Amino acid sequence: MKEHGKPYLNKRIFWDVRFEALEYDKKANFIIERVFNRGDVEDIRNCRRYYGDSHIKDALLKSSYISDHRIHLASAVLNQPLSAFKCYTKKQLNQAHYPY
Repeated sequence: MKEHGKPYLNKRIFWDVRFEALEYDKKANFIIERVFNRGDVEDIRNCRRYYGDSHIKDALLKSSYISDHRIHLASAVLNQPLSAFKCYTKKQLNQAHYPY
């Protein structure tokens, strides 16, 4: 971690928190999840440079929620099967009714 100082991340990702008060090391899992769910490619690159792939892998595999289209991106970036993600297996166990 912390190779290049704070990563440059778009403020729109953190629209509901005080961006200037983000604690990058203390709230790393929150930041990683938020970047992968709402960030663009450049945000994800900056996040990977700052935290490193092993920390990102650990955070995302344990995450309770990653959106449907972003979990495929995370799976490809981390070279992990979907079944390795906690949020994916949890969703498979709690399938919703078919929407008519």
